[in-house]
Amino acid sequence: MESSGIENLLYQLLTRYGMDPFWATCINNTTVTLALLVLSYFLFLISKRILNTIFHRLARNSKTTFDDILIANHIPKIIAYLPPLFFLISFLPGVVESFTGNETVVLNVLEALSVLIVILLVRSLLHSLKDYLKLLPTFKDKPIDSYIQVFMIFIWFVGSIIILSLLTGKNVATFLTTLGALSAIILLIFKDSILGFVASIQVTINDTVRIGDWITMKNASADGDVIEINLSTVKVQNFDNTITSIPTYKLVSDSFVNWRGMSESGGRRIKRALLIKVKSIRFLTENELTALEKIERVADYIRSRKENIDQYNNKKQTNKSLLINGRNMTNLGLFRQYTEAYLKEHPEINHDMTLMCRQLAPTAQGLPLEIYVFTRDKVWVNYERIMADVFDHLLASMPFFHLEFFEF
Repeated sequence: MESSGIENLLYQLLTRYGMDPFWATCINNTTVTLALLVLSYFLFLISKRILNTIFHRLARNSKTTFDDILIANHIPKIIAYLPPLFFLISFLPGVVESFTGNETVVLNVLEALSVLIVILLVRSLLHSLKDYLKLLPTFKDKPIDSYIQVFMIFIWFVGSIIILSLLTGKNVATFLTTLGALSAIILLIFKDSILGFVASIQVTINDTVRIGDWITMKNASADGDVIEINLSTVKVQNFDNTITSIPTYKLVSDSFVNWRGMSESGGRRIKRALLIKVKSIRFLTENELTALEKIERVADYIRSRKENIDQYNNKKQTNKSLLINGRNMTNLGLFRQYTEAYLKEHPEINHDMTLMCRQLAPTAQGLPLEIYVFTRDKVWVNYERIMADVFDHLLASMPFFHLEFFEF
């Protein structure tokens, strides 16, 4: 490429005043190179300003949020690098050739920079697409990060091969052959990424975990909401606001609890036992039953039950001088009936799901009387309040049935 008129003029001026031709050439080409770099910098500033203006104007006039996301991911700034780079590719190699006689190195470097900028542009576009899709209800709980990362690994792989090929002047096939020989090492280096990618596909296909799910994984000390699923890790925000990172493949290889089924069901389970002191369990006398008939929730049950028991005992001519003879009501049995009646009337208990009050096997700490119901409200704070209200009432009701709660 021939030198421009400005280059010749500067060279002639320098040699006219007695400067050695070699040094005149050095100063001449250095000056022109600096001038081209300064011009390219100003071209970058102008391009950046124009592109920012265009993108911001489109964002103001557009109803969609995608253009705002493009700006947030620096798309205008990255595009602004292309005009000055093309400008340098057009003029800089010629200047270098006139100085060194070899323009290939500079041209290869500039072309490699072009490939790098294209890769960065693709990455920003993919991140913009990811941010936009996360705003849509359909994709809000999908592991989009994993697929974006897999695609970017492929882009970086191809881009790196092209850049190395441009810088070294060797054929792309040479690098692919070398990588084939190093495939075992590559698989070892990217082991977690490969396992994470496979796990991401399995998690998505099987719908095992979604963003927003509450999961519990004890061996990873994770108990909270999934906030991110990417190629290598799953991030869980625990209820104490700490973040636990779990390798993605652990969601396939290890066991964990996903509470999504509870969230999507009609209620959240209460499963808690009252420990009754065994010595306080006994048969009820007629006078005690008469007094307990004043409790509205069991009044009809007591009258109906007394009638059936009396008929049975009279038919068998049972000696009622001892309460153990014949059939009788116990304070614990009546309390169980009262508990079920109370739960059936409770407005915040889901009556369409399992509702029962059952005895468990006696323990050294007393007889467990387990309450097994589901609350309508599944929000944690409200659930705890409902459960506390239920057990507050039951603990306060026990003395009316002459029952005692076990405690050391």
